[in-house]
Amino acid sequence: MIRFIPSLALFLMAGVSTLRADSTQLDLGYRQMYNLQFDDAHRTFQEWDRQHPEDPMGPVSQAAAYLFAEFDRLKILQSEFFSNDRKFLDGRSATPDPALKAKFDSALEQARQRARAKLARNPQDADATFAEILRLGLHSDYLALIERRYVPSLQETKTSRAMAEQLLARNPEYSDAYLAIGVENYLLSLKSAPVRWMLRLGGAQTDQKAGIAKLQITAKRGRLLRPFAKLLLAVAAIRAKDRHGAREQLTELAADFPQNPLYREELARLE
Repeated sequence: MIRFIPSLALFLMAGVSTLRADSTQLDLGYRQMYNLQFDDAHRTFQEWDRQHPEDPMGPVSQAAAYLFAEFDRLKILQSEFFSNDRKFLDGRSATPDPALKAKFDSALEQARQRARAKLARNPQDADATFAEILRLGLHSDYLALIERRYVPSLQETKTSRAMAEQLLARNPEYSDAYLAIGVENYLLSLKSAPVRWMLRLGGAQTDQKAGIAKLQITAKRGRLLRPFAKLLLAVAAIRAKDRHGAREQLTELAADFPQNPLYREELARLE
């Protein structure tokens, strides 16, 4: 009963509307990642990290690119995966790439050390807080979607969401952070009533309307997360049999990221 669709979108939560003005290189790296240009994205993040050696956004962005590449290899991002509960809950773990996992874990640990060092100096450091939220979300997604370890994944998802709520209470302009709240509420709302009750007892949030509303904020005002919020809204529309809404989101994504065939494939499914 505790199996659930976790906060998949968190592994992309690296862009916020308040990042420093010199973060345009991060924008480029994430755009390359969305276009499945993973080698280019890693080089771009590496150069940004060289210029910002104490910033956790460098290694956490590298980790996001590693995880996105693994998800692409394993075909986890296809909307069929999200719209078919039996496929998701079949209990079988994927076969991970051990070399990539080692790089992923190393990048996450480096991000953790940098974020905590910054927060030790200034507990109100918004960017360091956001990097820590992202780190937890990335690890949660790996645990749930690749290793199928749902219990520890759920705990990290809840921790990330709670941190996002605290960050937004102080900095509501962090538009991409709304995704952490939106994903948990929407995806957990798809579970049966008894499961939702159990999840709420454990501190999870399962309000579908609230989840969609938060996803829409990121889709409208987000920075690097905006494309992924649009994909999640397309998935929500597909599940709700709203073909027009799904087509609208996917058409925009296909135009913005022509080297990623996922959006064109999902548009073809709608037809």
